[in-house]
Amino acid sequence: MMTSPAIGQVRPVPVAVSEVLPWLIGALVFGLALYYFVGIDEGATSVFGNTMVVHELVHDARHFLGFPCH
Repeated sequence: MMTSPAIGQVRPVPVAVSEVLPWLIGALVFGLALYYFVGIDEGATSVFGNTMVVHELVHDARHFLGFPCH
């Protein structure tokens, strides 16, 4: 049986937490902001005042993802 010389020589590369942590925090903040705008912002109860602009912008996405809005 022929084996490749690369088998058994592959090792995972260690990555420092200090390099990954900013990316993880950024992804978390982006995800929470996206969740707020698509799933929670209702216009009348909006953080940005009594405007329906954000709600109407993501209206179809709300229905597609199953969030109730009306």
